[in-house]
Amino acid sequence: MKCVILQPSFIAWRGYFHQVHRADVFVFYDDVQYDKHGWRNRNRVKTANGTQWLTVPVHAKGTIDQGREIREITIDWTARFADKHLATIRQAYRKAPFFDRYIGILEKAYEARPEYLADLTIGLTEALCRELGSKTKFARSSELRIGGAPTERLVNIVKHFGCDHYISGPSAKDYVEEDLFAKAGIELEYQAYGYPEYPQLHPPFDPQVSIFDLLFMTGPEAPRYIWGGET
Repeated sequence: MKCVILQPSFIAWRGYFHQVHRADVFVFYDDVQYDKHGWRNRNRVKTANGTQWLTVPVHAKGTIDQGREIREITIDWTARFADKHLATIRQAYRKAPFFDRYIGILEKAYEARPEYLADLTIGLTEALCRELGSKTKFARSSELRIGGAPTERLVNIVKHFGCDHYISGPSAKDYVEEDLFAKAGIELEYQAYGYPEYPQLHPPFDPQVSIFDLLFMTGPEAPRYIWGGET
């Protein structure tokens, strides 16, 4: 059985969903330190004026959020960002062939107005995975009560679910203690990202954008541009 452990991200790119698809168990790593300038609360979409960030404003304590866990971050709904996001997306994608089919996913998530960022991002990720046909089991690390040093904790989580194969993002090569996986009898694999281009409304092609770009443009064919013929 395969396990993936990743921090929750806001409307992530297709590589994130590829890892979800490949996992039997996907764990949202929501009780690690929040990275203010990462992908936890923002992502990019293509517009006629170039790539644009969509950012979910959060309540900051002081000038930085050092020490706070992802699951503790709350959304600043007074900023009225939801209407701005939806207006930007409608302007950019209203002519996309499958826009009407998928925009409701984001509208519904915003209408729910969750207090916590993790509830918004995780809920959206799970909804998008259902649209993509993934059958993966989901869990949150904050609910497992599993400790340990960084790599040791990853190993412990994988073992908790009875998995023997851990799929990591390639950037983890810089800090993962690979020998701990080997000692635990767990195969460690680094995900390789390499995907075909698909039609985009606003060329040139940019692969580093939200999954919504792919869904709006290719609809039910989206999985073919992520995991191809994998089952």
